[in-house]
Amino acid sequence: MPVTENRDVGKVLILGAGQLGMQVIRNMISRVNSDSVCVLVEPGFTTSSDAYKKNSTNELEMHGVEIIPFDLSDGTEANLAALFSEFHTVICCTGFVAGSGTQTKITHAVLKAGVSRYFPWQFGVDYDIVGKGSGQPVFDEQYEVRKLLRSQQKTEWVIISTGMFTSFLFEPAFGVVDLETNTVRALGSWDTRVTVTTPEDIGRLTTEIYLEDPRISNEVVFVAGDTLSYGQLAAVVEELTGKPVKCVELSLDELNHQLALTPDDVMLRYRAAFALGSGMWWEKSKNL
Repeated sequence: MPVTENRDVGKVLILGAGQLGMQVIRNMISRVNSDSVCVLVEPGFTTSSDAYKKNSTNELEMHGVEIIPFDLSDGTEANLAALFSEFHTVICCTGFVAGSGTQTKITHAVLKAGVSRYFPWQFGVDYDIVGKGSGQPVFDEQYEVRKLLRSQQKTEWVIISTGMFTSFLFEPAFGVVDLETNTVRALGSWDTRVTVTTPEDIGRLTTEIYLEDPRISNEVVFVAGDTLSYGQLAAVVEELTGKPVKCVELSLDELNHQLALTPDDVMLRYRAAFALGSGMWWEKSKNL
């Protein structure tokens, strides 16, 4: 992709300054004028005593990135639309932390505001293949967001499919790789595959896709750090730790049984959804 330094691309608003949001911002301000980049954060973010938030605030202020506080949970669609109307591009990096329905609300507000270009929070699996009924309600919402964007012509959109964040494989609450007990759990089977990408790579590639000329629009772009089976994952963990790995297979039937007993367990819903396999991975040759 061509390198474009300090390009005037209009004002861009990045929603969220978390793990992904900060990576997008860092890459963005290295390529465009930092005074054209703004970030929306939760109220109290800049005054929080939390070390991550303090460091992020200092970094944003040092680079001259405007920080806009806004409560995505309580804010109305109309208020969001009024805010979005000031921007050429909105890039959503908030994930699902603001609760069910938030991504739909954000998308409606983007369209209502007449934003020229929108990168929705679709940094995940292939929701076109997953469809609805995966057992993970947020996946259903993501599918509906795609339908909504495709139903209109006014706002250009770009969806970046990245697979699972690589770090999520090692999230203790997710329970796939448990480094304390050197256990790897296969979701579905040991042959089930998953595509993973690091937030650092997603941030860099999002900026490249944003600046690509001719412009990418109304398209799903696939990227991947790696695509591997859970069996391959277990072999990698064993090689890197130098210790035998305890392997536990969680079949789809077993996960669905667990889910029937505890239907409100969010992480269990994620495990069951990824155990389906379809839409959770793609060959690296499919990448941009």
